[in-house]
Amino acid sequence: MTSSASVAPLRAKFRKLEEERERTWEPAALAVNVNQRATLIRDHGKTASVVKAGDVLPQFTLPAVDGSTVSLDDLVAKGPAVLVFFRFAGCPACNIALPHYRDTLWPELKASGIPLLAISPQPTALLSEIATRHDLPFPVATDMGLKLSRALGLSYTFDEPSRQSALAKGGKSEALNGLENTWELPKPAVIVIGPGRVVRFADVSPDWMDRTESDRVLAALGLGKGEASHAA
Repeated sequence: MTSSASVAPLRAKFRKLEEERERTWEPAALAVNVNQRATLIRDHGKTASVVKAGDVLPQFTLPAVDGSTVSLDDLVAKGPAVLVFFRFAGCPACNIALPHYRDTLWPELKASGIPLLAISPQPTALLSEIATRHDLPFPVATDMGLKLSRALGLSYTFDEPSRQSALAKGGKSEALNGLENTWELPKPAVIVIGPGRVVRFADVSPDWMDRTESDRVLAALGLGKGEASHAA
């Protein structure tokens, strides 16, 4: 496993991806992507109450890609837990973020006995691909029908150019979220919850190419720089 000290920050990795797209994508396709993200940044928090520190999450039990189920109450039975919301298994940015968290966040959490759960609305049969591809050591679960994402104010609806672009590529909303003709995904987010499902830290990224760095999560838990004390 790569040392976290030698891993580039997420922002640098995403900038590299953006530069590649600027070189290789058709201008019209690039504009659809850029404009959708800009709209999400502009409108973030205007139409829904977005999860924040001090909120109490509803109790949810989610199906994991390995066939098990994960209860939020069970996650916090002995202390805090970290929830990572992401878009879908084929999302290029998610395929950067999740292995980054595997290398830079998970080792500290595991040493401290703190669970991490990655969550996407994608059906488990398709979602399992990202867990297998990156050999993720933490569970990956499905937020069926975006119920939890919606409850936390995380979900967004594709704008019309993005919807038409997805349809032109043969995409179906059911493959992203299990819902027919509902082009909706969660904004990426990292949430730390404690006993009672009380939110201790929440960072929501309206731009899916700008996500929470691992050191911010570790700092919220009182960890970092190789510390392994349990943040109870």
